[in-house]
Amino acid sequence: MSQATSRPPPTSEPPAGPQTSSMARVVERNIRALLEHRREVERRAGWPERLAHAITRFAGSMTFVLLHVVFYGSWITINLGAIPGVPPFDPSFVGLAMEASVEALFLSAFILITQNRMMAAAAERADLDLQISLLAEHEITRVITLVQEMAKKMNVAAAHDPELRELAEDVHPERVLQTMAAHEQVAEAD
Repeated sequence: MSQATSRPPPTSEPPAGPQTSSMARVVERNIRALLEHRREVERRAGWPERLAHAITRFAGSMTFVLLHVVFYGSWITINLGAIPGVPPFDPSFVGLAMEASVEALFLSAFILITQNRMMAAAAERADLDLQISLLAEHEITRVITLVQEMAKKMNVAAAHDPELRELAEDVHPERVLQTMAAHEQVAEAD
């Protein structure tokens, strides 16, 4: 016989104890911060965006597909005269084609609204990734400088490696972008 285990309610802090390292606490904090940011973005969204998102989510479900199978299947079956006693109301299927076209038009608009919202969120995440990468690069550059100076004081031969001097320089994103653009132009010219 299985016993039901009760879980403690979620708290804002991860459980304390020997199994929780400081890295795990940092990860937990970051996850909570990102989820809170998502909730804030959802709260800031206007009702038209929330409606478009809800419609898009429903349109991408199996329930939507099954409802359409029943709806269009019934429409076609009735208008083919396959159900005795039920008169066809759209024997040429012009009404069906018009209804499907109008529905496709609106669904496309809702999907585009949702995609625009998703693209804005993706751009925001890309900006965050870039900022974190630039910060990490800056920190690594400082660590290289510090380690190189320590190695020089300890007379370690690798401290005089010319590549270390290059690595100890800050990366300037605009220069990287310019170099990438120049290489792309050369590749396109070939």
